[in-house]
Amino acid sequence: MASASGALAALLLLVCAAAAGGGGTPDGSEEWGYVEVRPKAHMFWWLYHSPQRVDNGTTPWPTVLWLQGGPGASGVGYGNFMEIGPLDEDLKPRATTWLAKADLLFVDNPVGTGFSYVEGGNRQSLMARTDGEAARDLVTLLCALYRGSPRLRASPLYIVAESYGGKFAVTTALAALSAVDQGRLRATLAGVALGDSWISPLDFVLSWGPLLYQVSRVDEKGLQQCNSVAAKIKEQLEKKQFTDAEASWSDLENVVSANSNSVNFYNFLKDELSGDSSTTTGAAAVSTMASFRRRNGYSGYLKSMAAASSSSSSGGFDGLMNTVIKKKLGIIPKDLNWGDQSDDVFVALEGDFMKPRIEEVDQLLKLGINVTIYNGQLDLICATKGTMDWVHKLKWDGLNSFLSAPRTPIYCDNEGQSGTRTQAFVKSYKNLNFYWILEAGHMVPIDNPCPALKMLADITRSPAK
Repeated sequence: MASASGALAALLLLVCAAAAGGGGTPDGSEEWGYVEVRPKAHMFWWLYHSPQRVDNGTTPWPTVLWLQGGPGASGVGYGNFMEIGPLDEDLKPRATTWLAKADLLFVDNPVGTGFSYVEGGNRQSLMARTDGEAARDLVTLLCALYRGSPRLRASPLYIVAESYGGKFAVTTALAALSAVDQGRLRATLAGVALGDSWISPLDFVLSWGPLLYQVSRVDEKGLQQCNSVAAKIKEQLEKKQFTDAEASWSDLENVVSANSNSVNFYNFLKDELSGDSSTTTGAAAVSTMASFRRRNGYSGYLKSMAAASSSSSSGGFDGLMNTVIKKKLGIIPKDLNWGDQSDDVFVALEGDFMKPRIEEVDQLLKLGINVTIYNGQLDLICATKGTMDWVHKLKWDGLNSFLSAPRTPIYCDNEGQSGTRTQAFVKSYKNLNFYWILEAGHMVPIDNPCPALKMLADITRSPAK
């Protein structure tokens, strides 16, 4: 940690003495704390107030609630420091932080993720078992936060998600709307954004073989094998055999790895193993990589990117979160270690993992909620083709008009700056928007931050700066 001692010391000087349930910086720019969403179930949150906020009474400043995937990956860790927060994984200012366009609320969701925790020895009994239960806990947290914050109540709320977080986003949005109707939550839900989101597992697994064949990662034999297992998954899902389908999904990842020389599921231009080269082959390597992806692939990919940063500490990203960040926050239980991916959370949600959430997206559209879908061009696990396939299944009455609407290019040259290079396309009709982000894989804000920031400004209508 000594290599960044100056920056870390400055960071720690900002810390207030933590109150029983929370803490924050002396200038009020950051707040954090715990909410006991159920008896013995504690969810951690961290809110950043934007220095760019304009309180002129004409344009309400938005709040973005960021939901990470996994399920079980830490938004407080990865979404914050790796993707959109004010500081990067080396605690240096991020030029393309989303804080330029909105206040940012990070939550370690569901309980058991990151700094969120459950009490007692039987952890599994207190974990959320369904996407709906996870949404209930998250809305309980929002009710508590908004109840005590006039500033939050005056700010339009946008739920922005990545990967499995998209399933949490749509279920949470519907639960939040219900809580608003009941008078339990004083918030204005202004929109939901689904980034490379696991909304329809079936459409994604059906897309893997054809996509890999088209980009030369599998041959005809590999395509046939992928399609065969995907067809089995389709049959299982039609029979509502969701746990069996989850096991077959893992089998399909084995087949993909064996036939593609371990393609990276989060950017198909890369290999799964460290670096961009694969030196291990055979059944043992395939089994090892499938296990890695199944439990740690999503957060593991982010972790590998953090490890490659120029000034990573010897303790790695885990070390940063469990030393400097934990000390700054001041309220994390001493015996609680931050982890990149919670196996307990993943296992608890296995029964819901392969269930689609297309109907929930449809409900939000019919209720008039602004829904934005964005996808990285190079993603495999939530490939753009799979996303478009589930969009075609929507029953929303504006779908045909959306599909026939023209696409508009988005230009960027450098990070955060307008330019002449086509970096994305957008299509919109009424309250549905779709962004195709070029040169990006699963983690769009990392891979191509400029169009991601432009997208955020557009969907939140943040005041121009």
